[in-house]
Amino acid sequence: MTPKKKHRDAAPAPNERVQEKKVGYGGNDRSGWLAHLPDSWIPYVQLARLSPPAGLCLIYFPHMFGILHAAILQKSSLPQVLSTSVLMLGGSFFVSNAIHIWNDLIDAPLDALVERTSKRPIPRGAVSKPAAVVFTATQAAGAGLFLACLPYPLAQSALYALPSMAMWTYYPWAKRHTSCPQIVLGFVLAWGIVMGSLAMGLEPFAIGPLGYGMKPRVDVSTLCLLLASTLWTMIYDTVYAHLDLKDDIKAGIQSLAVLYRDETKSLLWRLLGLMITLLVVGGITSGMGIFYFVVAVGGAATSLGMLVAKVDLHDSESCWWWFSNGFWSVGGSITGGLTAEYLYQRLV
Repeated sequence: MTPKKKHRDAAPAPNERVQEKKVGYGGNDRSGWLAHLPDSWIPYVQLARLSPPAGLCLIYFPHMFGILHAAILQKSSLPQVLSTSVLMLGGSFFVSNAIHIWNDLIDAPLDALVERTSKRPIPRGAVSKPAAVVFTATQAAGAGLFLACLPYPLAQSALYALPSMAMWTYYPWAKRHTSCPQIVLGFVLAWGIVMGSLAMGLEPFAIGPLGYGMKPRVDVSTLCLLLASTLWTMIYDTVYAHLDLKDDIKAGIQSLAVLYRDETKSLLWRLLGLMITLLVVGGITSGMGIFYFVVAVGGAATSLGMLVAKVDLHDSESCWWWFSNGFWSVGGSITGGLTAEYLYQRLV
């Protein structure tokens, strides 16, 4: 008698699942809930990277860091934290859509030269460049509406958002102009900490036009958190850049992966050491307690330490696995540590 075939045998092999995720984040996914959408909608959802929503989460994490950090510093109420978190999730959604579309629009000629990205909606002709411009504008306008919801005059909120808007606009060209586009990306993502803090009613700094006549002021703990988040992005995005290293070299695309190549791990260890130092200094400066240092700092150090130690930068499957799993564990650790610290300080 022929044995019955087990249902689980039909599941894709681990390498196949990894490849499916890589293709999905490359802007080509049609699986899951996308399969239920009209065919004409799918290229636009792919263009905005809504499936999987990794990009949205990477943008939202720093906003949550800023919200929770500000809540701890000023002992904010739980309803304020929850409502602000929802507000920033909405803003992050539109920002994520806008910057992914804009990036693909500018990068289309380069994406066509890289195997993993050559089937994105614009290079394959599923979305025209004029349509992408309009789509970008609508999402940017949606993000702008959330600035009016912040507890400051719109002009002041817009000034705080201006550095982020300028650098997001420039970012697609960074990989053409500099070997360190990860620094640009790290800065604009980490700026969510500033916007999250502002949404809680706490200005992290007051310099120049943002000071409104006040003496220059910078909150050191917020600055440390911002710089640490910048380094976190630099680490995981450098690993991500190793996915396309050979194609990037051929196409003339610059990155820290291209610059350091076989010496990348040495760079990642140095970045990790500096990141953890900044998290510790920021925690001491703001009077954080045991939950922050154990969960946020310890969790981030352990997660990123494992990533740097175990990732095989010469294997695209390994790079993808550690990138796609590593950012969740680090972002979750910092968010979890700040949340636990906030709840503990509310109780004592």
